[in-house]
Amino acid sequence: MAILIIGEKPSVSRAISSVVGADTAKKGYTEGNGYIVSWCVGHLVGLKYPNDYGNGWEHKWGFSQLPMIPEKWQFTVTESTKSQYNILKNLMNRSDVTEIICATDADREGECIFRYVYNMARYDKPVKRLWVSSLEERADWLVGMNGSRLFSCRYGGKLNIGRVQTSTLAMIVQRDAEVNGFVKKKFFTADLNCGDFILSSARMDDENTADSLVSSCNNSNVIISSIKREIKIEKSPKLYDLTTLQREANKAYGYTAQQTLDYTQSLYEGKLVTYPRTDSQYLSDDMAQTAFDVVNLCDTIFGFGISHTPDISKVINNSKVSGHHAIIPTINIASADLAFLPNGEKNILSLIATKLICATAPVHKYEAIKITAICNETTFTATGRTVLDIGWKRFIQSDKNMEKSLPAVSEGQTFTAQASEGEHFTSPPKPYMEDTLLSAMERAGNENYDEDIEKKGLGTPATRTATVESLVRNGYMERDGKKLHATDKGRELIKVVPDEVKSAKLTAEWESKLQQIEHGSYSADSFMSEICSFISSMCNKYGSADSSVSLSDGSYESVGKCPKCGAEVVKGKFGFYCKGKCGMNIAKVYGVELSDTQVKGLLNGKSTFYTSKGKKTIVRPEIVENPYNGKLYYQWKTERGK
Repeated sequence: MAILIIGEKPSVSRAISSVVGADTAKKGYTEGNGYIVSWCVGHLVGLKYPNDYGNGWEHKWGFSQLPMIPEKWQFTVTESTKSQYNILKNLMNRSDVTEIICATDADREGECIFRYVYNMARYDKPVKRLWVSSLEERADWLVGMNGSRLFSCRYGGKLNIGRVQTSTLAMIVQRDAEVNGFVKKKFFTADLNCGDFILSSARMDDENTADSLVSSCNNSNVIISSIKREIKIEKSPKLYDLTTLQREANKAYGYTAQQTLDYTQSLYEGKLVTYPRTDSQYLSDDMAQTAFDVVNLCDTIFGFGISHTPDISKVINNSKVSGHHAIIPTINIASADLAFLPNGEKNILSLIATKLICATAPVHKYEAIKITAICNETTFTATGRTVLDIGWKRFIQSDKNMEKSLPAVSEGQTFTAQASEGEHFTSPPKPYMEDTLLSAMERAGNENYDEDIEKKGLGTPATRTATVESLVRNGYMERDGKKLHATDKGRELIKVVPDEVKSAKLTAEWESKLQQIEHGSYSADSFMSEICSFISSMCNKYGSADSSVSLSDGSYESVGKCPKCGAEVVKGKFGFYCKGKCGMNIAKVYGVELSDTQVKGLLNGKSTFYTSKGKKTIVRPEIVENPYNGKLYYQWKTERGK
């Protein structure tokens, strides 16, 4: 008799095999000591597309097909991983297998991967660790498939709607509009130079008023009227969850969310850090000793030079650890040769180690000082701070560590001021970068955000990366250095879809209910009923053609000359193309769709690059021949990383 253990990835299953003694390698699984250990490779089984249901949904899109709400959900085996699915199916139905232990990741995604295979294989033996059924993909299917068909029919052009993707794109479009519509305004202050410090007046919009105040105060007496001192602390930071790690890696190194996930996943598979796809920033009670040992290892390996006793209790909280705990280094960093790690992985490991050191270090303590003074019956102020205990900030490099201190002064003290006018400008909102976009996605729906409550947000740590990459890949958003901007295609989509479809708040509320279902405090049936009602209402409300809004008609402005034939290159609804139809592939390299900025740069003679799965590919503004199936195609010259 044997017990079958199914993991989510080969690397995790290999670790399980070594523990249970399944040490005989077979094709797609290991066996031994009464255990069989196999694995999924991502989603072996997925939901069928509408065209495959045969309810008339396979015909030309029309309003009469909507809403599309399957009476019974149908599944299909993923073609690229069919062989591994067949291995699992045969193992499940082996006569000597008495039960299964589901060892996929303990979250919605992991449960979904296992449950779909389990259902498809029609297995009927005992299974341990069955969690809630996965509803996220079904909600995404309903919103995406119905919404895409509905609004494509309504406006006469193909539109791509997604439950999380459209809400995220709406935030980017709105931020771009705020940046582009910003009008800079000038304002003024009167500044009094008192030797070792400068006092400033309140903001004034009128320059003449500021000039008058400067004239009246120049070389006049300034009397210190009050000195307010307050001891303040900044708590040690929390450990990393995936989103916080992605944000800080983007800020520190310019890594995209996908790059950070790839580097961290590689470190995880090398057993150097814990599981990356987590939304927790705490550890469980049973990890206290391990965490203490890892802190000391990090101190030795990375040379932090800590002189305090690490306070592990700061990072322990069982109630805030559900599927996975926070990301920390593992004890294996003691025996690994970290010098041979690729730079990306080395940088990410350094961030994770530093965060663990900071999270268990003393608080940062300082004295905040505010000086208030009077000159010619006008109030002036100066602020500063004096560090009392640098605490955890000792371990980070930051300009904020260079505190602005004030000299020792006393109430009633008098100075003779040299007055001058300060000219200032209001600051525009900043374009989204991956750092700030991920933060906005995480906080969406939390108007009064509290770091200690469970986040609603758009998507999950495991899906936000894919959402950002999908928006770029499908041409709705582009990268400009670190900045993210909506494309014309993205702005057009958001212009025509109604508020309830692009509402970040509504999507975040759905995400919150999915979390409640995980915790057993909300009914899965109620959630699906709510989604179906939303879809039906949306189809009834928008189920007719709208000629008042016209999508782009294909008359696009040229963005450059084709390097092959010299014809105009224009941007259509689905990317850039050469009007000369010479076979030049304008937008894609090895199946990766380049952004608008990258294509425009190439057409203007500038090289560009992209990174996929940790490997860098440089794209040159030169063309090469690419014969395929008897035809000759032309593509950009590339240099692929190893």
